[in-house]
Amino acid sequence: MAKVKSEDEDLASLCRKTFGEFESAWDDNHSTYRDDVDFALLENQWPDNIKSMRARDNRPMLTINKLKAFGRQVINDARQNKPSISVHPVDSSADPETADVFNGLIRNIEYTSNADVAYDTASECAVWGGFGYWRVVLDYAYEDAAYLDILIRRIANPLSVYGDPNSTEADSSDWDEAFVIDTLTHKQFEGQYGDRAKISVDDGAAWTGIGDWRTDKQVLVAEWWKREKVDRPIIVLSDGTVLDKEEAKKPEIAALIATNALQVAEERVAKSCKVTQRIMSGVEVLKTTEWPGRFIPIVPVYGDEFNVDGKRYFRSLIHSAIDAQRMYNYWRSNATELVGLAPRAPFIGPKGAFLGPEWKTANSRNHAFLEYDPKVVAAAGGAAPQRQPMDMGGAAGSLQEALNAADDVKSTIGMYDASLGARSNETSGKAILARQREGDVATFHFIDNKNRAIRHTGRILIDLIPKIYTGPRIVRVLGEDGMPENKPINQEYQAPELDANGKPAMNPDGSAKIALRMHDLNAGKYDLAVETGPSFTTRREEAAASMTEAVRAYPESAPVILPELAKNLDWPGADKIAEKLEAQQQPQIPPEVQQQIDEGAQRIQQLEAENQQLKSNAMTDEQKIASNERMKELEIASEERTARLKIESDARLRAYAAQIQAEASITIAANKPAPQPAQ
Repeated sequence: MAKVKSEDEDLASLCRKTFGEFESAWDDNHSTYRDDVDFALLENQWPDNIKSMRARDNRPMLTINKLKAFGRQVINDARQNKPSISVHPVDSSADPETADVFNGLIRNIEYTSNADVAYDTASECAVWGGFGYWRVVLDYAYEDAAYLDILIRRIANPLSVYGDPNSTEADSSDWDEAFVIDTLTHKQFEGQYGDRAKISVDDGAAWTGIGDWRTDKQVLVAEWWKREKVDRPIIVLSDGTVLDKEEAKKPEIAALIATNALQVAEERVAKSCKVTQRIMSGVEVLKTTEWPGRFIPIVPVYGDEFNVDGKRYFRSLIHSAIDAQRMYNYWRSNATELVGLAPRAPFIGPKGAFLGPEWKTANSRNHAFLEYDPKVVAAAGGAAPQRQPMDMGGAAGSLQEALNAADDVKSTIGMYDASLGARSNETSGKAILARQREGDVATFHFIDNKNRAIRHTGRILIDLIPKIYTGPRIVRVLGEDGMPENKPINQEYQAPELDANGKPAMNPDGSAKIALRMHDLNAGKYDLAVETGPSFTTRREEAAASMTEAVRAYPESAPVILPELAKNLDWPGADKIAEKLEAQQQPQIPPEVQQQIDEGAQRIQQLEAENQQLKSNAMTDEQKIASNERMKELEIASEERTARLKIESDARLRAYAAQIQAEASITIAANKPAPQPAQ
């Protein structure tokens, strides 16, 4: 077996040392994560010593897990309010339309890689254990794809990640190192890394003295991410463009500078970051990759975070409620035990009064009747057998303590019955909403931390997109409504020019104005914001309901609102109805009106031609005066004719529009679904 280079030996030694430090720093958080998940989800809620004692005595150990409902409330509330990334330009070189392309690309990345699964998994881990993660990777979105794509993947096991313990930023964007650990069998290791490994997994001598990195059955493989600060020479051009000094040597840029079309305004050294990924086996480097971005592409989602003596601690939603849940289980078990083991209430009567064998089973079986001997009863003073009342004092006390423990669970977490949709002592809608708001405030930091993580993900994507989506190409972008569209990037293309109202601008001949556009992803700087709210479908339903109420309150607004209302309705063919309504809002001009308008335009053109002819000829002063008078007469006649034609055209258009509006109202009424009968 070939000897490993000393550089690899040094890196392997440094990797093991650094990982040992990270493992020690994360030991408390990882241990607490395991305990909380084991308690809340696996429902191991009785301590081992108490379980053995109660099992030996055959005593009940009930587990009535109230914590899952609280956790699911926070998790599903976060799922209903999907955060969305919104990119916007921040300097003069950035373009709002290019920002829209960034937005569409990010939505497409999220859709293609099922990013919502990664977001939800990390959020659940933060609620149950205190922290969770997802990651950004470079891979082919499809098997036959020609280009690498940016994808978002979940990290199902948060305990496999060890982030930089020296990080102080809330979103951990300042991580300089991180580890992602994977445990493989010997066979799996040989299958994945056998062609790269210089040291065989079976070479026991080479693996001696490296701790738990290799056992008889398993091998530990680590992704070791490292970010280093580097100096980057840059130049600032006269138009505000910032380029790497090496990039400025490209022929097209150098030519502009040489011809003085652009000037170098400033040269300086900027601070940048170089990110490296190494796959380590504990004894050697298996693979080294230069990451194109400036952030380590692992995004944490934290739960309840606090810092003590410079060390960060992360706790779950249910961590502080564990003792209250244990008390609830104990008192419910105790009440059950007291009721179940309490002696049956006996009958008391004179000796010999109880006839038949059914009296022996009166406490365990139901009998139609029980007979006694009246002679014996009469001899004893006439007292018939009577059942003694059962003592429920102990069970009642245990049930009260169980209720107290249940209240402790609610108060510890900060969520009450109203937040869970259960009936409580609130008597009005305002009181219920106020209590729900209290619960939302108490747990909002979990949702806010998820939003913070998504914002950091957006920064990673903005940093990566210009470096991955290079050169002229066509990319798919998604609109806010999820509709796909192909956009050319990093190349000029023709597109209709828009006016101030956002509609296509027109030439005098009626054709659309065409402009050259370009979405250069490398030009300008962009930042982002994260918006939290209901999903697009929910917002569309709410918008449709509000528009319907607006039309009812103000029927005159129907012509304006109806097209947008149809767009937001969840009907089959609603989009087609919206298109027809929009077309009807700009009705076709009747042929006879159009003919009159065309004749007026032709007459005006003739008058202009006559005017030009008169001006171009050499005329005497008298001719000029006569010509000017004739022109004034012609202009007055033309204006009068044009005004008359306009009045007639407007009247016909109003009548035509009214007819179309009536037809549209009939179409909407015909397509509206019939009300469902009450259940």
